[in-house]
Amino acid sequence: MVNEEKLKILMVECSEEDTERVSNILVQGGFQSDCLRVSTAIDLHDALLTRNWDVILSDYDLPQLNAQDVLQAVREQDLDIPLIIVSSHVGEEAAEHIMALGAYDFVMKRNLARLVPAIRRSLHEVENYQRFITIQNALQKSETLFQAITSNLPGVVFQFLLTAKNQIGFPYVSDASETLLGLLPKKLMDNPRLFPELILPDDRESYHQLMMTSAEQLATWNWEGCIQVKGDTDIKWISLRATPRKMTDGATIWDGIMINITRNKLAEREIARSREQLAELSSYLQKVKEQERARIAREIHDDIGGTLTAIKCELFPCMDTTLRKPEFYQRKAKSVECLVDRVIDSTRRISLDLRPGILDCGIVAAVQWQAKEFSDRTGIACKVSCGNEEIPLDSDLAVAIFRVFQETLTNISKHAHASRVQVKLVELDKLILLEIIDNGCGITNIDMEKQDSFGIRGMRERCQQLKGSFHISGDPEKGTKVTILIPTDNLEQQTGYVVGLESKLKKTTI
Repeated sequence: MVNEEKLKILMVECSEEDTERVSNILVQGGFQSDCLRVSTAIDLHDALLTRNWDVILSDYDLPQLNAQDVLQAVREQDLDIPLIIVSSHVGEEAAEHIMALGAYDFVMKRNLARLVPAIRRSLHEVENYQRFITIQNALQKSETLFQAITSNLPGVVFQFLLTAKNQIGFPYVSDASETLLGLLPKKLMDNPRLFPELILPDDRESYHQLMMTSAEQLATWNWEGCIQVKGDTDIKWISLRATPRKMTDGATIWDGIMINITRNKLAEREIARSREQLAELSSYLQKVKEQERARIAREIHDDIGGTLTAIKCELFPCMDTTLRKPEFYQRKAKSVECLVDRVIDSTRRISLDLRPGILDCGIVAAVQWQAKEFSDRTGIACKVSCGNEEIPLDSDLAVAIFRVFQETLTNISKHAHASRVQVKLVELDKLILLEIIDNGCGITNIDMEKQDSFGIRGMRERCQQLKGSFHISGDPEKGTKVTILIPTDNLEQQTGYVVGLESKLKKTTI
């Protein structure tokens, strides 16, 4: 604010006498003035350039300079200095004209008593105008910042209004509404009923109830529900969060944001489905484990136990004191020998079922042996192609790969109706690639999504536990292709490479 005791005044005046009169009036009015008098355009231009002035007092019409010229000079230098006309011959029409051009006031020289109040009023107007410009600039900067923030938020920023008569409105909606809701901001603000119409019928009641509860309790309005944009077949999950406040007229207004949470909801559903499948797989594996234990127990009891009982029965007559011919003992010895061979064969068979001894010879030999066993048992030709004669692997890793291979062949024999199987086992930069392709009927997505497809789930889980990947695809004309990729070491470092290589393999045809 300008100091009223010290005032810098530029006077556009020819008369020194009038200048002196004005200075005395200002002193009487409480101003200590620093006054400079000019009467030509050149002097006026220099004065405006060299000093800062608080007010300009100008005669209306001088021989070389008039009030309009003064206003023009002030505008050209973009100065905000109040101009007051002090003249002895200003008509009413001329006064109105100069005021319209930008003069703050006019005072007749014969009535200089109005000069001090006019100066005070003009200075106050300038101060208010400068304050207004400062506030306007701050408001514009705040508006720009707000628009920048809302345009980069992953959602719709909005204001929602509920009047005392339960009429709704959107005083403000950000530009993101077109992307999220399929509605332009102006269209939604003009017709606020369009948003509730997007909500699916099952979620409209909860939307309305939570809104009314928030209005009554002035609590945060949290709502999640589904919407469907007109002309769009997809359903979107929306999360709405807004804070209410009460207006003086009884209306409630919310400031909030709406976010698309469809991906999160789909991920939650996928996680829940995966957990359910994992629980089913765990239950199935426990059931299979118990069945396998029962089978092994029966085999041991019925086969080995029965054979050992038969051996005991053969030996029992040889343990008494009755004298018998040598032929009797020879016959018993041969019988016992045959029974012992049967026990050895049964033991070997059960042992191979539990863990094939061929695995001790390496994964390559184990895969080739299993392929031959499969061909001999089913009559389906199975050709194995290996990049190396031997691939050194950790025993747990070798067993995992072998079991996946076994399960794949089991599925082929049960469901594929194939006549030929091609197997590829190679080592790729610390990764093991096992690829099995058959020429059968080809697995479908429905087959893979079946509730009882525990074989596929088990293979996938086994590969994931080893930080590897499992991919299966089918084609009715080309059959089924199973691909597994498992890192041989540095599992955490290899995971990214596995994902990249897997995406390339998925693009290859069977």
